[in-house]
Amino acid sequence: MQTFNEQKIAQIKEVLSSSKNIVIVAHKSPDGDSIGSSLGLFHYLEKLGYNVKVCHPDPSPYFLDWMIGIDQIIDAETQFEEVKKQVELADVIFCLDFNAMSRVGVMKEMLVNSNAFKIMIDHHLDPAEEFDLLFSETTSCSTAQLIVDFIEAMGNTNLLDSNIGEPLYCGIMTDSGSFRFPSVTAHTHEVIATLMRGGVAPYKVHEAVFDTNTFDKLRLKSYAINEKMEILEEFDTSIISLDKSELARFNYVKGDTEGLVNVGLSIQGVKKSIFLTEGDGIIKISFRSKGQDNPINVMAGTYFHGGGHANASGGRWDGNMEEAIAKIKSVLPEFN
Repeated sequence: MQTFNEQKIAQIKEVLSSSKNIVIVAHKSPDGDSIGSSLGLFHYLEKLGYNVKVCHPDPSPYFLDWMIGIDQIIDAETQFEEVKKQVELADVIFCLDFNAMSRVGVMKEMLVNSNAFKIMIDHHLDPAEEFDLLFSETTSCSTAQLIVDFIEAMGNTNLLDSNIGEPLYCGIMTDSGSFRFPSVTAHTHEVIATLMRGGVAPYKVHEAVFDTNTFDKLRLKSYAINEKMEILEEFDTSIISLDKSELARFNYVKGDTEGLVNVGLSIQGVKKSIFLTEGDGIIKISFRSKGQDNPINVMAGTYFHGGGHANASGGRWDGNMEEAIAKIKSVLPEFN
Protein backbone atom coordinates (compact mmCIF):
# COMPACT_ATOMS: atom_id res chain seq x y z
CA MET A 1 0.00 0.00 0.00
CA GLN A 2 1.08 3.57 -0.64
CA THR A 3 0.56 4.30 3.07
CA PHE A 4 3.62 2.19 3.84
CA ASN A 5 5.88 3.56 1.13
CA GLU A 6 9.54 2.61 0.80
CA GLN A 7 10.80 5.88 2.25
CA LYS A 8 8.77 5.56 5.46
CA ILE A 9 9.57 1.87 5.84
CA ALA A 10 13.28 2.63 5.43
CA GLN A 11 12.95 5.29 8.13
CA ILE A 12 11.25 2.97 10.58
CA LYS A 13 13.78 0.21 9.94
CA GLU A 14 16.55 2.67 10.76
CA VAL A 15 14.80 3.75 13.96
CA LEU A 16 14.19 0.17 15.05
CA SER A 17 17.78 -0.85 14.30
CA SER A 18 19.00 1.35 17.16
CA SER A 19 16.13 0.62 19.54
CA LYS A 20 15.59 -1.99 22.23
CA ASN A 21 12.55 -1.08 24.31
CA ILE A 22 9.21 -0.66 22.54
CA VAL A 23 5.88 0.35 24.05
CA ILE A 24 2.55 -0.12 22.27
CA VAL A 25 -0.29 2.23 23.23
CA ALA A 26 -3.94 2.32 22.13
CA HIS A 27 -6.93 4.54 22.90
CA LYS A 28 -8.94 4.57 26.12
CA SER A 29 -12.01 2.31 26.34
CA PRO A 30 -10.23 -0.38 24.29
CA ASP A 31 -12.14 -2.42 21.73
CA GLY A 32 -11.46 -5.38 19.48
CA ASP A 33 -9.45 -3.35 17.00
CA SER A 34 -7.25 -1.48 19.46
CA ILE A 35 -6.51 -4.60 21.51
CA GLY A 36 -6.19 -6.85 18.46
CA SER A 37 -3.82 -4.41 16.76
CA SER A 38 -1.75 -4.06 19.93
CA LEU A 39 -1.36 -7.79 20.53
CA GLY A 40 -0.74 -8.62 16.88
CA LEU A 41 2.06 -6.03 16.73
CA PHE A 42 3.31 -7.16 20.15
CA HIS A 43 3.79 -10.77 19.06
CA TYR A 44 5.37 -9.66 15.76
CA LEU A 45 7.91 -7.34 17.41
CA GLU A 46 8.74 -9.96 20.04
CA LYS A 47 9.55 -12.36 17.21
CA LEU A 48 12.03 -9.78 15.95
CA GLY A 49 13.74 -9.81 19.35
CA TYR A 50 12.59 -6.53 20.89
CA ASN A 51 11.59 -5.95 24.50
CA VAL A 52 7.93 -5.03 24.03
CA LYS A 53 5.31 -3.79 26.49
CA VAL A 54 1.64 -3.08 25.74
CA CYS A 55 0.38 -0.19 27.87
CA HIS A 56 -3.26 0.87 27.67
CA PRO A 57 -5.15 3.62 29.53
CA ASP A 58 -7.70 1.23 31.05
CA PRO A 59 -8.49 -2.50 31.35
CA SER A 60 -9.60 -4.74 28.50
CA PRO A 61 -13.19 -6.05 28.30
CA TYR A 62 -13.61 -9.64 29.45
CA PHE A 63 -14.92 -10.96 26.12
CA LEU A 64 -11.41 -10.64 24.68
CA ASP A 65 -9.73 -12.59 27.50
CA TRP A 66 -9.11 -15.50 25.10
CA MET A 67 -6.41 -13.59 23.22
CA ILE A 68 -2.90 -14.88 23.80
CA GLY A 69 -0.90 -12.16 25.53
CA ILE A 70 -3.84 -10.14 26.83
CA ASP A 71 -2.75 -10.94 30.38
CA GLN A 72 0.50 -9.08 29.69
CA ILE A 73 -1.21 -5.77 28.90
CA ILE A 74 -0.47 -3.18 31.59
CA ASP A 75 -3.22 -0.63 32.12
CA ALA A 76 -2.82 2.81 33.68
CA GLU A 77 -6.07 2.55 35.62
CA THR A 78 -4.72 -0.21 37.87
CA GLN A 79 -0.93 0.08 37.34
CA PHE A 80 -0.27 3.75 36.64
CA GLU A 81 3.30 3.88 37.98
CA GLU A 82 4.33 0.78 36.03
CA VAL A 83 2.89 2.21 32.82
CA LYS A 84 4.69 5.50 33.46
CA LYS A 85 7.94 3.60 34.04
CA GLN A 86 7.64 1.64 30.78
CA VAL A 87 6.85 4.79 28.79
CA GLU A 88 9.93 6.49 30.28
CA LEU A 89 12.11 3.50 29.32
CA ALA A 90 10.77 3.30 25.76
CA ASP A 91 12.94 4.01 22.74
CA VAL A 92 9.95 3.72 20.40
CA ILE A 93 6.24 4.10 21.09
CA PHE A 94 3.71 2.71 18.62
CA CYS A 95 0.42 4.63 18.87
CA LEU A 96 -2.34 2.43 17.49
CA ASP A 97 -5.96 3.12 16.59
CA PHE A 98 -6.00 6.76 17.72
CA ASN A 99 -5.15 9.97 15.92
CA ALA A 100 -4.50 12.43 18.77
CA MET A 101 -3.00 12.31 22.26
CA SER A 102 -6.33 13.43 23.68
CA ARG A 103 -7.61 9.89 23.02
CA VAL A 104 -5.38 8.17 25.59
CA GLY A 105 -6.92 9.57 28.78
CA VAL A 106 -4.59 9.58 31.79
CA MET A 107 -1.64 8.55 29.61
CA LYS A 108 -1.65 11.78 27.60
CA GLU A 109 0.87 13.72 29.69
CA MET A 110 3.40 10.91 29.90
CA LEU A 111 3.23 10.33 26.14
CA VAL A 112 3.58 14.01 25.29
CA ASN A 113 6.59 14.31 27.61
CA SER A 114 8.27 11.14 26.36
CA ASN A 115 11.41 11.49 24.25
CA ALA A 116 10.73 8.19 22.50
CA PHE A 117 10.20 8.08 18.74
CA LYS A 118 6.43 8.00 18.29
CA ILE A 119 4.87 6.10 15.39
CA MET A 120 1.15 6.41 14.69
CA ILE A 121 -0.70 3.68 12.78
CA ASP A 122 -4.38 4.53 12.50
CA HIS A 123 -7.44 4.75 10.25
CA HIS A 124 -9.38 7.66 11.78
CA LEU A 125 -9.93 11.01 10.09
CA ASP A 126 -7.82 14.13 10.69
CA PRO A 127 -4.67 12.83 12.44
CA ALA A 128 -2.92 15.35 14.68
CA GLU A 129 0.68 16.39 14.08
CA GLU A 130 1.81 14.94 17.42
CA PHE A 131 3.83 12.01 16.14
CA ASP A 132 7.28 11.58 14.61
CA LEU A 133 6.02 9.25 11.89
CA LEU A 134 2.45 8.80 10.69
CA PHE A 135 0.90 5.85 8.90
CA SER A 136 -2.64 7.09 8.34
CA GLU A 137 -5.11 5.39 6.00
CA THR A 138 -8.67 6.54 6.57
CA THR A 139 -10.11 4.18 3.94
CA SER A 140 -8.95 1.12 5.87
CA CYS A 141 -11.69 -0.75 7.73
CA SER A 142 -9.48 -1.15 10.79
CA THR A 143 -6.09 -0.50 12.29
CA ALA A 144 -5.58 -4.26 12.49
CA GLN A 145 -5.73 -4.40 8.69
CA LEU A 146 -3.02 -1.74 8.60
CA ILE A 147 -0.82 -3.79 10.93
CA VAL A 148 -0.93 -6.67 8.45
CA ASP A 149 -0.01 -4.23 5.67
CA PHE A 150 2.82 -2.92 7.85
CA ILE A 151 4.23 -6.39 8.50
CA GLU A 152 4.07 -7.12 4.77
CA ALA A 153 5.80 -3.83 3.92
CA MET A 154 8.53 -4.73 6.41
CA GLY A 155 9.10 -7.92 4.40
CA ASN A 156 8.01 -10.23 7.22
CA THR A 157 4.81 -11.88 6.00
CA ASN A 158 6.58 -15.20 6.57
CA LEU A 159 6.54 -14.49 10.32
CA LEU A 160 2.74 -14.46 10.53
CA ASP A 161 1.35 -17.21 12.74
CA SER A 162 -1.81 -17.75 14.77
CA ASN A 163 -0.49 -15.78 17.76
CA ILE A 164 0.01 -12.72 15.56
CA GLY A 165 -2.91 -13.37 13.25
CA GLU A 166 -5.79 -14.19 15.61
CA PRO A 167 -5.89 -10.82 17.38
CA LEU A 168 -5.48 -9.05 14.04
CA TYR A 169 -8.35 -11.05 12.55
CA CYS A 170 -10.46 -10.11 15.58
CA GLY A 171 -9.63 -6.43 15.10
CA ILE A 172 -10.64 -6.51 11.45
CA MET A 173 -13.78 -8.54 12.13
CA THR A 174 -15.09 -6.36 14.96
CA ASP A 175 -14.28 -2.97 13.44
CA SER A 176 -15.83 -3.93 10.10
CA GLY A 177 -19.07 -5.17 11.65
CA SER A 178 -18.20 -8.73 10.69
CA PHE A 179 -17.22 -7.54 7.20
CA ARG A 180 -20.49 -5.77 6.42
CA PHE A 181 -19.49 -2.09 6.59
CA PRO A 182 -18.77 -0.11 3.39
CA SER A 183 -15.11 0.19 4.45
CA VAL A 184 -14.58 -3.50 3.64
CA THR A 185 -12.79 -3.89 0.30
CA ALA A 186 -11.26 -6.61 -1.81
CA HIS A 187 -7.99 -5.80 -0.08
CA THR A 188 -9.61 -6.55 3.28
CA HIS A 189 -10.38 -10.08 2.15
CA GLU A 190 -6.89 -10.42 0.69
CA VAL A 191 -5.52 -9.54 4.13
CA ILE A 192 -7.80 -12.15 5.70
CA ALA A 193 -6.49 -14.74 3.25
CA THR A 194 -2.95 -13.83 4.27
CA LEU A 195 -3.84 -14.33 7.94
CA MET A 196 -5.47 -17.69 7.18
CA ARG A 197 -2.37 -18.86 5.35
CA GLY A 198 -0.50 -17.98 8.53
CA GLY A 199 -2.67 -20.32 10.58
CA VAL A 200 -5.73 -18.31 11.61
CA ALA A 201 -9.00 -20.26 11.80
CA PRO A 202 -11.80 -17.66 11.47
CA TYR A 203 -14.45 -19.84 13.11
CA LYS A 204 -12.42 -19.99 16.33
CA VAL A 205 -12.25 -16.21 16.57
CA HIS A 206 -15.95 -15.82 15.79
CA GLU A 207 -16.86 -18.33 18.48
CA ALA A 208 -14.55 -16.71 21.03
CA VAL A 209 -16.05 -13.25 20.47
CA PHE A 210 -19.72 -13.96 19.79
CA ASP A 211 -20.50 -17.30 21.45
CA THR A 212 -19.19 -16.78 24.99
CA ASN A 213 -21.96 -14.64 26.46
CA THR A 214 -22.83 -14.61 30.14
CA PHE A 215 -26.47 -15.01 31.13
CA ASP A 216 -26.49 -11.48 32.57
CA LYS A 217 -25.21 -10.07 29.28
CA LEU A 218 -28.02 -11.75 27.34
CA ARG A 219 -30.59 -10.56 29.88
CA LEU A 220 -29.28 -7.00 29.55
CA LYS A 221 -29.42 -7.19 25.76
CA SER A 222 -32.97 -8.52 25.88
CA TYR A 223 -34.04 -5.75 28.25
CA ALA A 224 -32.40 -3.08 26.10
CA ILE A 225 -34.22 -4.27 22.98
CA ASN A 226 -37.59 -5.07 24.53
CA GLU A 227 -37.91 -2.22 27.01
CA LYS A 228 -35.54 0.58 25.99
CA MET A 229 -35.36 0.66 22.21
CA GLU A 230 -37.24 3.53 20.61
CA ILE A 231 -37.81 3.69 16.86
CA LEU A 232 -38.17 7.15 15.32
CA GLU A 233 -39.61 6.20 11.96
CA GLU A 234 -39.67 9.76 10.63
CA PHE A 235 -35.87 9.89 11.04
CA ASP A 236 -35.08 6.22 10.23
CA THR A 237 -33.42 6.07 13.64
CA SER A 238 -33.33 3.75 16.64
CA ILE A 239 -32.28 4.87 20.12
CA ILE A 240 -31.37 2.75 23.14
CA SER A 241 -30.42 4.26 26.49
CA LEU A 242 -29.23 2.59 29.69
CA ASP A 243 -28.62 4.44 32.95
CA LYS A 244 -26.46 3.31 35.86
CA SER A 245 -29.30 1.67 37.76
CA GLU A 246 -30.31 -0.37 34.72
CA LEU A 247 -26.74 -1.51 34.13
CA ALA A 248 -26.38 -2.47 37.79
CA ARG A 249 -29.64 -4.41 37.68
CA PHE A 250 -28.05 -6.83 35.23
CA ASN A 251 -24.64 -6.95 36.98
CA TYR A 252 -23.02 -5.05 34.13
CA VAL A 253 -19.32 -5.52 33.51
CA LYS A 254 -17.22 -3.83 30.87
CA GLY A 255 -17.95 -5.36 27.47
CA ASP A 256 -21.54 -6.41 28.15
CA THR A 257 -22.96 -3.77 25.80
CA GLU A 258 -20.43 -4.38 23.03
CA GLY A 259 -22.22 -4.46 19.68
CA LEU A 260 -25.57 -3.39 21.10
CA VAL A 261 -25.53 -0.20 19.05
CA ASN A 262 -25.51 -2.29 15.87
CA VAL A 263 -28.76 -4.09 16.72
CA GLY A 264 -30.89 -1.16 15.61
CA LEU A 265 -29.36 -1.21 12.15
CA SER A 266 -30.65 -4.74 11.62
CA ILE A 267 -34.24 -3.44 11.72
CA GLN A 268 -35.83 -2.87 8.34
CA GLY A 269 -35.96 0.82 7.51
CA VAL A 270 -33.52 1.94 10.23
CA LYS A 271 -30.49 3.76 8.86
CA LYS A 272 -29.14 5.37 12.04
CA SER A 273 -28.67 3.75 15.45
CA ILE A 274 -27.73 5.61 18.63
CA PHE A 275 -26.83 4.02 21.95
CA LEU A 276 -26.41 5.95 25.21
CA THR A 277 -24.99 4.75 28.52
CA GLU A 278 -24.58 6.67 31.75
CA GLY A 279 -21.01 6.96 33.00
CA ASP A 280 -19.40 8.96 35.78
CA GLY A 281 -20.72 12.46 35.21
CA ILE A 282 -21.23 12.05 31.47
CA ILE A 283 -23.42 10.25 28.99
CA LYS A 284 -21.41 8.11 26.58
CA ILE A 285 -22.91 7.93 23.10
CA SER A 286 -22.23 5.51 20.24
CA PHE A 287 -23.44 6.42 16.75
CA ARG A 288 -23.85 4.02 13.83
CA SER A 289 -25.33 4.39 10.36
CA LYS A 290 -25.48 2.41 7.15
CA GLY A 291 -25.01 3.55 3.60
CA GLN A 292 -22.58 6.05 2.17
CA ASP A 293 -25.30 8.71 2.10
CA ASN A 294 -25.84 8.55 5.88
CA PRO A 295 -22.64 9.84 7.55
CA ILE A 296 -23.14 9.94 11.31
CA ASN A 297 -19.80 11.46 12.31
CA VAL A 298 -20.99 14.99 11.51
CA MET A 299 -23.71 14.79 14.15
CA ALA A 300 -21.27 13.33 16.68
CA GLY A 301 -18.70 16.02 16.01
CA THR A 302 -21.04 19.00 15.77
CA TYR A 303 -23.17 18.41 18.85
CA PHE A 304 -21.60 15.71 21.03
CA HIS A 305 -17.85 16.43 21.36
CA GLY A 306 -17.03 13.40 19.24
CA GLY A 307 -16.36 12.15 15.77
CA GLY A 308 -14.90 9.16 14.00
CA HIS A 309 -15.80 7.30 10.85
CA ALA A 310 -18.66 8.17 8.53
CA ASN A 311 -20.70 5.17 9.69
CA ALA A 312 -19.30 4.63 13.19
CA SER A 313 -18.57 7.39 15.68
CA GLY A 314 -18.57 8.17 19.36
CA GLY A 315 -19.39 11.17 21.50
CA ARG A 316 -20.54 12.34 24.91
CA TRP A 317 -23.05 14.60 26.62
CA ASP A 318 -22.09 16.56 29.72
CA GLY A 319 -25.47 16.35 31.41
CA ASN A 320 -28.15 13.84 32.26
CA MET A 321 -29.74 11.15 30.10
CA GLU A 322 -32.99 13.02 29.50
CA GLU A 323 -31.10 16.06 28.21
CA ALA A 324 -28.94 13.93 25.94
CA ILE A 325 -31.91 12.17 24.36
CA ALA A 326 -33.77 15.45 23.95
CA LYS A 327 -30.75 16.98 22.21
CA ILE A 328 -30.46 14.03 19.84
CA LYS A 329 -34.11 14.28 18.89
CA SER A 330 -33.84 18.03 18.38
CA VAL A 331 -30.95 17.76 15.90
CA LEU A 332 -32.05 14.65 13.99
CA PRO A 333 -34.07 16.70 11.46
CA GLU A 334 -30.79 18.22 10.25
CA PHE A 335 -29.52 14.79 9.28
CA ASN A 336 -32.60 13.22 7.75
